[in-house]
Amino acid sequence: MLRRPEIFAIANQKGGVGKTTTAVNLAASLAAAERRTLLLDMDPQANASSGVGIAPGSVELTIYDALIGRALLGDVVRRTPIATLDVAPSSQDLTAVEYELFDDDRGTHLKRLLDASELADYEFIVLDSPPSLGVLTLNVLTAATRVIVPLQAEYYALEGITYLMATIDRVRATLNPSLYVQGIVLTMWDPRNRLSHEVAEQVRNHFHVFETVIPRNVRLSEAPSHGLPALLYDVQSKGAQGYLSLARELIEASP
Repeated sequence: MLRRPEIFAIANQKGGVGKTTTAVNLAASLAAAERRTLLLDMDPQANASSGVGIAPGSVELTIYDALIGRALLGDVVRRTPIATLDVAPSSQDLTAVEYELFDDDRGTHLKRLLDASELADYEFIVLDSPPSLGVLTLNVLTAATRVIVPLQAEYYALEGITYLMATIDRVRATLNPSLYVQGIVLTMWDPRNRLSHEVAEQVRNHFHVFETVIPRNVRLSEAPSHGLPALLYDVQSKGAQGYLSLARELIEASP
């Protein structure tokens, strides 16, 4: 029996916490460790797609076409500058899925697509989700085996994490009983900020937090404008090194 890939959902309904940055750079870092990885973009903003060099409007088929049955997942997947990293790009068309797939099976379309697809070549799949708890994020959580939550260490983040965990509990109780929260990764970390340390301590008291923290880093912020993951833009930058460290944590924790 072929081993199925580990599927990581990168999820947080709060915007601006480094969710897509984490999806892109974690996927690239796993691939750089010679683990074949698929980055699947479930956000209509398609920032994860452009972050690995797929410019908006530059491809004919996207994950939207696969979800509605117009194409196979294999028809959608594209190569990236990293040989071991592929991407299933998104587009603004994906906003229509919120309505087109709002049926009795609205939470399971992505899972059924992945179950029906040939994924044996991949060891990891990284799912980027939109900054909301709508139908698209529901599909991501139902299809995933693990959840990674990027979290900026600020006061309002604590409120948001409560809602997200409640949603994950509901998904686990109804659609995906094997869903597991792998951990929280602190992003945009500024060690000089006293509040950041206070929030981080509270989060660690209630959840598993990765040892790796992702620092606030200019090179990490610049990389998407060049259509590159940070490790291809500046591998020596603190941001790129942070995600390489996070990938190592995940690989060591994988069965």
